[in-house]
Amino acid sequence: MATSGFKNYLSLIKFSHTIFAMPFAFIGFFYATKTTNTPFNALLFLLVIMCMVFARSAAMAFNRYIDRAIDEKNPRTAIREIPSGIISPSNALTFVIINSLLFIATTWFINPLCFFLSPIALLVVLGYSYTKRFTALCHLVLGLGLALAPIGAYIAVAGKFDLLPLMFSFAVLCWVSGFDIIYALQDETFDSQNQLNSIPVLLGKKNALAFSLGLHFLSAAFIIVAGMLAQLGLFYWIGAGVFCSLLVYQHRLVKPNDLSKVNLAFFTTNGIASVVFACFVILSLYF
Repeated sequence: MATSGFKNYLSLIKFSHTIFAMPFAFIGFFYATKTTNTPFNALLFLLVIMCMVFARSAAMAFNRYIDRAIDEKNPRTAIREIPSGIISPSNALTFVIINSLLFIATTWFINPLCFFLSPIALLVVLGYSYTKRFTALCHLVLGLGLALAPIGAYIAVAGKFDLLPLMFSFAVLCWVSGFDIIYALQDETFDSQNQLNSIPVLLGKKNALAFSLGLHFLSAAFIIVAGMLAQLGLFYWIGAGVFCSLLVYQHRLVKPNDLSKVNLAFFTTNGIASVVFACFVILSLYF
């Protein structure tokens, strides 16, 4: 029973989707370790991972809690844990509160700047859940939430801001916003009928895909600028090439009149892109 309940909460927060932002947190962490000549600290590394897990768990569970009535009406999402009765709304909200407190508590053990910035980070990642009720730019708010990963991990080590991790954060913002628009294509009709905002509702499927492609070009540009600023070697550019190629590839998978491969574009392609890119960036820092 306990194992089943644990799996239900992992499903609630789509724990597997942590693969999107976590590799960029590793980039920020190892870039800070290398460039500030800070010895690798296993405890600090673990604390950064914990922050990522707690913040994302709180954000995802809060999104499911806030959207429970919407999810119940949408045939695509009616099987989710709260509308289907697997997890009660009160238990989901308790889960959000616990993870939010654990996130703030974990930042306390990292450094003062991370601790003082933690409520702002929570405001961003939790606030996203309300945005589709009043703006089509909700995808950018989601992107902003995940974009905190590389700069947050850098601050955890260095205790300050820096330009290069911000470049990676801008890359993540455009990348995530772009693929979230692709994912939102599935709900264009439902969202329009229920007065919910999104880029597909605002622009239509074809123009939404073009908008997404534009964001992905910006993401690639930030990746390229970051590599030039850091003067990183061959491994970096191999990783950047793979990342940018996969951005283009996902747009070949999805067409305005054929959304059958949205999940392949959303999860598989982007998951591979982030992991491969992070591996090559970290290799470029040390070899």
